[in-house]
Amino acid sequence: MQKNPVPPAHSSLVAIGDSFTEGMSDLTADGSYRGWADVLATRMAARTPGFRYANLAVRGKLIGQIVEEQVDVAVAMRPDVITLVGGLNDTLRPKCDMVRVRDLLTEAVERLAPACEQLVLMRSPGRQGPVLERFRPRMEELFAVVDELAERHGALVVDLYGAPSLADPRMWDVDRLHLTAEGHRRVAEAVWQTLGHEPEDPEWRTPIPATAPPGWVARRVADARFTRQYLLPWIGRRLTGRSSGDGREPKRPELLPYEA
Repeated sequence: MQKNPVPPAHSSLVAIGDSFTEGMSDLTADGSYRGWADVLATRMAARTPGFRYANLAVRGKLIGQIVEEQVDVAVAMRPDVITLVGGLNDTLRPKCDMVRVRDLLTEAVERLAPACEQLVLMRSPGRQGPVLERFRPRMEELFAVVDELAERHGALVVDLYGAPSLADPRMWDVDRLHLTAEGHRRVAEAVWQTLGHEPEDPEWRTPIPATAPPGWVARRVADARFTRQYLLPWIGRRLTGRSSGDGREPKRPELLPYEA
């Protein structure tokens, strides 16, 4: 019987992007965010002594900012694996130049691919609901660019957009923009498998069991809380040109030995 090929023992990982890769809303006990990239790094470190990890992602970053602030830093580190997830924040803006997004994403991939053994791109998950439906055409245009660039440059693509489990609103935090801890765990599993490792959770795509939906009053209370705590501040930042990541530094700016 033919054995499955042994995946390469990657010794370093650099993750770049926005809040999705920073780890919001996988909140830990000390108030910091963990997220799928940290979970993935933990698995890789357990497999490879001396494993090094950097996470340059910062919440709120547009693809232009990722290219300007993170790409050259990641290239200089010359890691075995680089993950790039970006452009989705652009598609959620009222005005979005998709030609510019394509050009910037292309520039990022062209610079990152030669600087690592394996570049990993993603089709980001989409939460069921009106926001997804409103921006679906832009998102799918972005993902078409991701697929095209991956084929051209030998990058791997992790398809989270097509995973039923991650479309479930219960996988998303109360802000309706970021995954829960369980959502991030499933993303880490998806990347782990895409890199060629044996599955730890073969059913990561499978939705969690159905539960009774919340009642009308509970939904209205949740809607009011969401509007007050998240939607209105988000609109305010858009109107004033501010970002939730303004002045914020990456949580792991250097490629250093990693311990969970």
